[in-house]
Amino acid sequence: MTDPEIMLGKPCIKGTRITVVLILRWLSEGRTFDELLQAYPHLSEDDVKAALAYAADTVGTRKPAQV
Repeated sequence: MTDPEIMLGKPCIKGTRITVVLILRWLSEGRTFDELLQAYPHLSEDDVKAALAYAADTVGTRKPAQV
């Protein structure tokens, strides 16, 4: 969900200020779901999976960049 008044309009987990990009960065750095959930105990595994699905949907619907 995005709201220009929250986190500059970046997509966040509903009811939090935790952005999809934060979740993606943590996971891309090799951290695990468990580490993420320990650091942010109000998140659920379903929240993390929803962020991944949102990112996949977003990337999948964009026109590829020209190289």
